[in-house]
Amino acid sequence: MRSTPHKSFAAAACAVAALAAVTLPSAQASAAAPAAPAACTPTQVVANGDFESGTSPWTQSSTSVITNRAGESAHGGTHFAWLNGVGSTHTDTLSQSVTIPSGCSTATLTYWLHIDTAETTTSTAYDKLTAKIGSTTLATYSNLDKNTGYVQKSVDVSGFAGQTVTLAFTGTEDSSLKTSFVLDDVALSTSGGTTPPADSTRTPAAPAYTVNLTSNASGNGWTGHESATFTNASATALSEVYLRLWDNYHGTCSAMPITVSNVTGGTAGALSVGCTALKIDLPAPLPQGQSATIGFDLGITVPDGADRFGADGAFNNIGNALPVLAIRDAAGWHLDPYTNNGESFYSLAADFKVTLDHPNSLLVPATGTSVDTPGSSGRTITTATASKVRDFAWAAGPFSKISGTSPAGTAINIYSVSGISSSSAQSMLATAKSAVDTHAARFGAYPYGELDAVIDNNYWFGGMEYPGFVLDLVSTTALTHEIGHQWWYGIVGDDEYNNPWLDEAFADYSTDLALNQTGTNCWNSVSWASSSEKITNSMAYWDAHSSRYSTVVYGYGKCALHDLRRVLGDSVMAKLLKDYATSHWYGVSTTAEFKAAAQAATSTDLTSFWTQHRIDG
Repeated sequence: MRSTPHKSFAAAACAVAALAAVTLPSAQASAAAPAAPAACTPTQVVANGDFESGTSPWTQSSTSVITNRAGESAHGGTHFAWLNGVGSTHTDTLSQSVTIPSGCSTATLTYWLHIDTAETTTSTAYDKLTAKIGSTTLATYSNLDKNTGYVQKSVDVSGFAGQTVTLAFTGTEDSSLKTSFVLDDVALSTSGGTTPPADSTRTPAAPAYTVNLTSNASGNGWTGHESATFTNASATALSEVYLRLWDNYHGTCSAMPITVSNVTGGTAGALSVGCTALKIDLPAPLPQGQSATIGFDLGITVPDGADRFGADGAFNNIGNALPVLAIRDAAGWHLDPYTNNGESFYSLAADFKVTLDHPNSLLVPATGTSVDTPGSSGRTITTATASKVRDFAWAAGPFSKISGTSPAGTAINIYSVSGISSSSAQSMLATAKSAVDTHAARFGAYPYGELDAVIDNNYWFGGMEYPGFVLDLVSTTALTHEIGHQWWYGIVGDDEYNNPWLDEAFADYSTDLALNQTGTNCWNSVSWASSSEKITNSMAYWDAHSSRYSTVVYGYGKCALHDLRRVLGDSVMAKLLKDYATSHWYGVSTTAEFKAAAQAATSTDLTSFWTQHRIDG
């Protein structure tokens, strides 16, 4: 997305503090330890880290710390640990005794933290949360760290291997103005090396969606049915799945643009995360390697407004409207909130077959390869099929359409709204042809068949990427950027909420290369707003600092990649990115994996490079 910062999200007024202490049974601790010092059995040693199995083995300062009460929400599931939020002098603690096995070179503590505060100061830490292991303080947070939504924290605790220690969170609150510290999905994972979990640990895997929808006369209302088939790739059985109903952000829970009903293959549970997440309990736990299918009736109502999900007059953009499966990985279920400032989307490559029944007067550009057949009187059935894509989007309206083929053979379609001149449309067609071939030559052949671009100069956000389908202004730079996302987010996936730089900075860097921009000296203009500002910050941070999002993630991010190219050399950098794309083709990338790949490409120690450029992970 080529984003113009649109809005920042005010933090709610609340306060919390936390601590935790629990002892694993000796038999459990023994089972977690490797049989031999030289071997490592990867394990997760925190018990009940999602707080869904009562309170044991956590020790809490009061019975209200682990809770599902109203006022805060879970990162995943229904329960969480809510520390403080009292508004008077108060201390809360939460702790658990854990045994970290020896023989593993890596032990990482992760937890999701949300901070609400009624404090108005921007300089004084009145209320504090401290995370400790044993007698060592791992991190301290305060009312100054308030945020919207959860942020995942990660701490290396490998120095405690072979020890039994108390993991503890302690929250203290002063005499007035409450602060809430909300914890969820606490985990302490060990492994034999520093390589992040493989794609196989992300589940539900291999999703396949079949969708049949019928539109109203104007294309802003759709009804029909969707089914999703998936496989559990994890050794942990799946008892539930979550559907992300992303576009409910654009409405209210009492008037949802996306409605799901008549669920089969499971039981619909509660809506959460602003009604953008729907829990589906499976009939029985799904073991590793087994598949299941859920189905449901679906209704879509497109709101007014030239947005990625919205109607600009007669022209409807329908992005992120189809419910898709959330991912569970080593961090738990990813149920992050929608962000209008960037993207929240994190999904695995999937197959889609989408049938759209619509009036003949409407053209429906869509993800994948489309075939039109006659429908009932005055209607057309567009069937779009797409393989290994992370999402499916389409548009509907009386567009003007021109088509062409890139020199390398990719079919390009340009759909223009009213007011876009024919010369502008032709210019965008030429840009698309050039961009798709240039990116393909650098990173690998474009795999999605045709490429559709909807052009509308009323887009406040500049442009938006979906697999094989983009929304854009009349802009050579913006369209080249969105097409770059076909590789960085589409083919090479990432967790866009927690690691937005992995697609935005890479797409902007790719745009510079395609337009022969070298980024010479661009790092010299970098000026950090604070010590906490980093290229690798999550959207939770950028939603709270929205005016800096584009500058840092896009600008500083691409400048860092230009600097890396100068350290490695042009040919080594080019090979690194092509090889990296190949090794993560249809997979998911992480900052740690990219840093490891870059380090493997050079004999120069890059440690100081990452520190200078504030690339953590």
